[in-house]
Amino acid sequence: MNENNLLSQLKIATPSAESIIQPDWAIARGITLVVKRDDLLHPIISGNKWRKLKYALLQAHDNNVKHIVSFGGGFSNHVHALGYCCHQLNIQFTAIIRGDYSHNLSPMLRDLLSWGTDIQYVDRINYQQRAEPQYLQTLATKYPNALIIPEGGSQLQALKGVAEIIDELQNEYDYVLAPVASGGTLAGLVDGLAQTGKHDTSQLLGIAVLKGQEYLEQLVENLLTDRHHKSEWSISHDYHFGGYAKSNNELNQFCAAFEKQTQIALEPVYSGKLFYALYQLTINGYFPAGSRVLAIHTGGLQGAR
Repeated sequence: MNENNLLSQLKIATPSAESIIQPDWAIARGITLVVKRDDLLHPIISGNKWRKLKYALLQAHDNNVKHIVSFGGGFSNHVHALGYCCHQLNIQFTAIIRGDYSHNLSPMLRDLLSWGTDIQYVDRINYQQRAEPQYLQTLATKYPNALIIPEGGSQLQALKGVAEIIDELQNEYDYVLAPVASGGTLAGLVDGLAQTGKHDTSQLLGIAVLKGQEYLEQLVENLLTDRHHKSEWSISHDYHFGGYAKSNNELNQFCAAFEKQTQIALEPVYSGKLFYALYQLTINGYFPAGSRVLAIHTGGLQGAR
């Protein structure tokens, strides 16, 4: 299957648009704010989840893979998107889920069951082994010939898909912002900036959506094959609101107000924290007046269900 056939079969609308928005706080500071609307690539496989899965799915088809195994929590956008893709492509999918939701299914898990996913619940201790070679070998023995995709889809193949975001850009930006959880999106953007050479002056800022100072930086470093990227990148750890999938009234109210003003939907797990960080950084003078700032909306709207 070539790329165009895969895009057609899954109905992916790429490339996504670069849309200028004008919230009052950006206008007041003289900031040009643009959103890369990857949330509109597809109603289910949106944003970075599609970007990170694209080449893994092409590999699966080319190698006649009939079974895929991956990992995530009960509200995982990655597992949800991958489950849908496998259903559409007639590939058996096993989802190894952290925690037992069998008596309290999340909306994502209900969808997975309707798509024929084999859900395996494991406790947190077992789940922590998800990247250990011995555990992965046990899975390979249990599921022979299956393709095992890491949590969040973050692997070297994923970087190639995410890097295409940079290649698609029609304009130059002083700053590029994206949420960070498993590191694959930020690493792919770093690769993309380094490869194209068209955005050498862009500063890349990741917004951590979970507690993980130094840990998240290490995840990104582990994925980068070139340790000497010229692209400047960093991660802000000031806007995770206490941890992954945690929020409060301030964040929820911001998401609602932002959607009312811009008609762009947010959720409090990923995109809400990204745009809240963007708002705070703007009003606190982080971006010089006249800056062109790109925020990458990586989808994840399942988190609002």
